[in-house]
Amino acid sequence: MKDKVVSSLREAIINTGLKSGMTVSFHHHLRNGDFVLNMVMDEIAALGLRDINVNASSLFDTHKPIIEHIKNGVVTGLSANYMAAGIGKAVSEGVLAKPVQFRTHGGRPSDIELGRTPIDVAFIAAPTADTMGNCTGKTGKSACGSLGYAFPDAMNAQKVVVITDNLVPYPLANWSIPETYVDFVVEVPEIGDPKGIVSGTTKITRDPVGLVMASYAAKVIKSSGLLKDGFSFQTGAGGASLAAAKFLKDIMLKENIKGSFGLGGITGYMVEMLEAGCFEKLLDVQCFDLRAVESIRDNPNHCEISATHYASPSAKSAVVDSLDVVILGATEIDENFNVNVHTDSNGYIMGGSGGHSDTAAGAKLTMIIAPMSRARLPIVTDHVTCVSTPGRDVDVLVTQGGIAVNPARAELKQRLIDAHLPVIDIHDLREKAEKMTGKPKKLSRGDRVVADVIYRDGTKIDEIRCVPKEG
Repeated sequence: MKDKVVSSLREAIINTGLKSGMTVSFHHHLRNGDFVLNMVMDEIAALGLRDINVNASSLFDTHKPIIEHIKNGVVTGLSANYMAAGIGKAVSEGVLAKPVQFRTHGGRPSDIELGRTPIDVAFIAAPTADTMGNCTGKTGKSACGSLGYAFPDAMNAQKVVVITDNLVPYPLANWSIPETYVDFVVEVPEIGDPKGIVSGTTKITRDPVGLVMASYAAKVIKSSGLLKDGFSFQTGAGGASLAAAKFLKDIMLKENIKGSFGLGGITGYMVEMLEAGCFEKLLDVQCFDLRAVESIRDNPNHCEISATHYASPSAKSAVVDSLDVVILGATEIDENFNVNVHTDSNGYIMGGSGGHSDTAAGAKLTMIIAPMSRARLPIVTDHVTCVSTPGRDVDVLVTQGGIAVNPARAELKQRLIDAHLPVIDIHDLREKAEKMTGKPKKLSRGDRVVADVIYRDGTKIDEIRCVPKEG
């Protein structure tokens, strides 16, 4: 049996038939520890290829060398679901001639599978792989857990290259992505830095403001009528969100409530909730820390799911459509409950929707948890700089200064009032914040569009305009 292992990354790229003008893709499970994207793009540049489109599920600051490839004409197109501030600054200042295409974690696989964003060559960073390309993220020195965001790439690209630093004999047991999709396998010394891949532990906030918000969030969930046997839940890895999960766990254990599943990017704290009996299953598209990586490897009730299964609106069904409650963040929210998670208050790109608008659309209760102000600017504004998630999908905003409920959710508002929670009109909440911070100045933006924000259904929901270069 002839295996698929080639001697070098360069040989693999040549064998795929990659040419100038084509599209390559990457997944982001190695996050800020990823070496693969830079490694591949350096080889592509060395081969003299140009006008390459990069479709990455997310881009982190470790990927900042891509800025030079943009300046040199090697890369002329970018698509991502999230972009960290380092690359975001250069894009915001106009380094790329064409607008970045921002999608959601559900919209990206949908558009790939529907042929809207075809991929010529997918490069799959795999912590363990065998000689025929069966691969997993659950084992190996660079273990990252779930490979959920890589599945659509592997299943739909014209050519697939698996890159690993732990090549094992065929056949690998308990693979995530099977050999049937893989063309070539390359072994390299390191695919990433484990310190950047996973954080070790994610911390519950000790900040008094964060704890107040978390307590309110848990009480909103309890008062919503959704917290009962079969309850399903997703939260983020931020300190206040984790604290809300802790308060929720205490309520569930006290009242003996048995939830059905926890969803999303999974943290060690969600693992604790699984092991405490709060949930029957964890459905995991991405592991955020070492505890989650260990759990998905060892616990059969901690299940790996693809990005399609997680959130694609064109799939026959997706897990987000069965979600009861999601807790999300915001850089801004306006009086119509539209949420911005793409830019900071100065208009610089520093994030992206990820699964934000996917889960907001699917969940029965979508909660934004955010402080009244950040960097001396109020969180509530007249109109957000960028609409990441439309207000129609947002039910409640929780701050330390009160809880604002979308007017379309009159029943929920009454439930929270009956529970004696500090419900406040969002206009009053904005005025309350502005008394502390003062009214912010109107943001000055350029005319040039540097990014298109694509909603989960493939339609353009907003655009991000350039900001002047500093200095």
